[in-house]
Amino acid sequence: MCGRASLSKVKKELEKRFMATFYSEELERYNPLPSFNIAPTHFHPVITSDDAQHFQLFKWGLIPYWAKEAKIGSKMINARIETITEKSAFKNAIEQRRCLIPFDGFYEWKNTEHGKVPYRITLQNNEVFAVAGIWEKWLSPNKELIYTFSVITQSANQLMEPIHDRMPAILLAEQEQLWLDSSLSAIDALQLIQPYPDDAMKAYTVSNRVNKVAANDSDLIIEVPYKAPPTQGKLF
Repeated sequence: MCGRASLSKVKKELEKRFMATFYSEELERYNPLPSFNIAPTHFHPVITSDDAQHFQLFKWGLIPYWAKEAKIGSKMINARIETITEKSAFKNAIEQRRCLIPFDGFYEWKNTEHGKVPYRITLQNNEVFAVAGIWEKWLSPNKELIYTFSVITQSANQLMEPIHDRMPAILLAEQEQLWLDSSLSAIDALQLIQPYPDDAMKAYTVSNRVNKVAANDSDLIIEVPYKAPPTQGKLF
């Protein structure tokens, strides 16, 4: 599962990296950059197969076009690569509505005997990367169009395996435009997704403050060495 991420870069850096521009009115409305603690239901920039020259701000948590209520989106934050072509919520989107989701890190929690320990996972060079995603538009009962997206996940690579068994489907830079190519079938597009090279990534522990969605400051992405609680000795 991928349920928390970061994008600590600013507008100019993203535009240069992806050769795409922001719609100024969207930035003025949502102002999501930079964000050190992106969570489901937040608005986040994506680049879609319909408009590869611009960033658009969509809501994290895909609402299928056939949904009766928006709350279903909270259950659709991830789409597993293994079943994406079978699920009714995702199968049309993977064929027709693919997107790039820019992050510069994502968070995952490792289960330990002392509880869950938060990690931040990034590229070795700390640069922005694109995660493969799908998007949808949904017409609400009051006739408002709502644009949403879901992060595609795959099995963990060797770096991630000790932390969690799933990870976002990170694309290589040369695969990004192919992922958006609408002439590519869903099956062919999914073949682009391979385990991201372990040696190009790094993981480190961060503050437990990241557990709180309301926390969103640069201290969240600073490494905080994990210290296990001291073992209590027996009295007798």
